[in-house]
Amino acid sequence: MRGDVASAREVVVGLDIGGTKVHGVLLVDGAVVAEDRFAVRHGADGVVATATLAVDALAGRLAALVPGAEVGAVGVGVPGLVLPGAGTVAHAVNLGIVEPEPLGARLAGALGVPVTVENDLNVAALGAAHVLGLEGDLAFLALGTGVAAGLLLDGRLRRGHRGAAGEVGHVPYAADGPRCACGQVGCLELYASGSAIDAAWPSPDGVPAPAHLFRAAAAGDVDAVRVRDRFADAVATAVQTLTLTVDVEHVVLGGGVSEVGEPLLVAVRRALGRREAASSFLATLGLADRVRLAPPGARVAPVGAALAALVGRDAGRGPGHAAGPLPARPTTATVA
Repeated sequence: MRGDVASAREVVVGLDIGGTKVHGVLLVDGAVVAEDRFAVRHGADGVVATATLAVDALAGRLAALVPGAEVGAVGVGVPGLVLPGAGTVAHAVNLGIVEPEPLGARLAGALGVPVTVENDLNVAALGAAHVLGLEGDLAFLALGTGVAAGLLLDGRLRRGHRGAAGEVGHVPYAADGPRCACGQVGCLELYASGSAIDAAWPSPDGVPAPAHLFRAAAAGDVDAVRVRDRFADAVATAVQTLTLTVDVEHVVLGGGVSEVGEPLLVAVRRALGRREAASSFLATLGLADRVRLAPPGARVAPVGAALAALVGRDAGRGPGHAAGPLPARPTTATVA
């Protein structure tokens, strides 16, 4: 009888693979029952080995939670360009993968279960909508080393013709700005990223630069206030760009800078409010009210990867493309 119950459980692993670590979650019937982090090995072979290790470790914990149950699918979020459906990854430079690599096929062969590979921002958009319980079109705006957004429109991920949908970090922002690594001048990424804060306000004591900047600004440091407000204005430009191009209902701020928390949200909403006060058109759009934070520790990327695996496993649909409702909202629970 126990075996019948175990076999009926919906078990999936979601992995968020970044440049330094893999964050994995185990979902059983939509509930997050376990999670772990693993140091990542670079290069295609290293990434496959690390991901396999992570899945095996989480599957081992599953045995204690639901004896007899097995992982039915794995979802993986990675940086870089991902060919939908095929699971081929390229230009994931911080993972040491530059040329196209059939990561999905290699992992499926190693694990013996269906594997869905998706861009990391796309799975974060899926996870943010699900974890926060948001309906309607959504952009997950990652403020980290760079700036980019994952887009969830009409319940489907929007990648664009060449996978560049949401690359707002390379929208020109300052015509007289410095040259970006992409070859353009004055890209938004140079002003609205964690790297931009690191350059403008280096932390002297090991505290993350964004936290140090916002604390100094709150204490009344005039220079810190100037740097903070310039940063918030650049982020407001990213929000406005996303709203005016695809009119998303929600813009969720994530990435490393979002760890600042409420002060970041207040600063960005204030910057948007100034724009709304100067434009009756923007005022009618309610830009500031659309912005919210990804909650600290919400695990939106690995949860989104797990959701992509469930959807991608269905016949006739590519990974992350939901023709119908996404699976039930994950919670954190202990499975009896």
